[in-house]
Amino acid sequence: MPTPSPAHLIQRLRARAADLLAPGGDVARIAMSQRPVYSSWGGGSQWLLQMVRHLRACGYSVRFDLRREVDCILVTHKQTTFSLEELKAYVAERPRVRVIHRINDNDIRKSSKDMDRRLADFDSVASHTVFVSQWLRDYHAERWFDTGRPHSVIHNGADPSHFHPLGAAAWAPPEPLRLVTHHWSDNWAKGFKVYEQVDAMIADGALPGVELWVIGRWPQEIAWRAARIFGAVNGAPLGRLLRQCHAYITASLWEPGAMHFVEGAQCGLPVIYHEDGGGTPEVARHFGTGFRDDPAGAIQEMMARHQEFRAALLANPPSGDQMAVRYRRVVQHALDALPPA
Repeated sequence: MPTPSPAHLIQRLRARAADLLAPGGDVARIAMSQRPVYSSWGGGSQWLLQMVRHLRACGYSVRFDLRREVDCILVTHKQTTFSLEELKAYVAERPRVRVIHRINDNDIRKSSKDMDRRLADFDSVASHTVFVSQWLRDYHAERWFDTGRPHSVIHNGADPSHFHPLGAAAWAPPEPLRLVTHHWSDNWAKGFKVYEQVDAMIADGALPGVELWVIGRWPQEIAWRAARIFGAVNGAPLGRLLRQCHAYITASLWEPGAMHFVEGAQCGLPVIYHEDGGGTPEVARHFGTGFRDDPAGAIQEMMARHQEFRAALLANPPSGDQMAVRYRRVVQHALDALPPA
């Protein structure tokens, strides 16, 4: 991560102070295992920010530790503010507390060796498990998860105050079709070989009428030839960049539940996606086209069917507010199912 500017640091400190001082609601008391990060930090952080705002708007109090009494604990595996041992001890002393475990990772995505085990350990305390895609649920079911246990699949949605189609650029041929992708990681598995290939085809004239925009970070070995490149941005500035384009391309592999293409889709951009994208195809197939070995063919299909794909997207976009409502219903159901005290 680049060193944040002093102004950015002040903004983040103020935001964190607002988290600590925010008034608590009286519907139910929620603890979350991760503290919000107010910067370009990937999909998990964007999910967390949305959930905190939504729960508080609906009258729930939200905190990020186990120092006080709570009714429900929303657990993710990243940067936890309390350990698994602390969580087990807390629940053992308070059998009425319900634990909702959100699973959005696995070992295959980052070639790690202990993520699956870590997730299984945390899930042993869960009252209900939420997977961010069917693909991810099936992956873990093949290894350790019992699908007979209470669980849901809730796809990711982006913040609709930043990612929306209002004011988006309309594609009018012969204007070039502007493709865009953005990533906070420079890992090659994010699809950079494909983006480099598309960039070369555009530069060589093999994809006439196509532009490529790349936002965020990328492997330093890449020397872009035709692409317009932008540094990492998030929130409203990112939404404004995305809305200047016409379609989104993601070649990221084995994504449990990617947020990047969802942000593009919510800005009105139909999606070109890799068939080996993990949970991505089960969302993007409703408003886009897939590829495995022929990204140029998928781009040409997008050009031929752009209006059709965009109409399907605008009729039923992925939605951050719908996502938040579904999580809140899981929390409500878990608490409502408790026997009377």
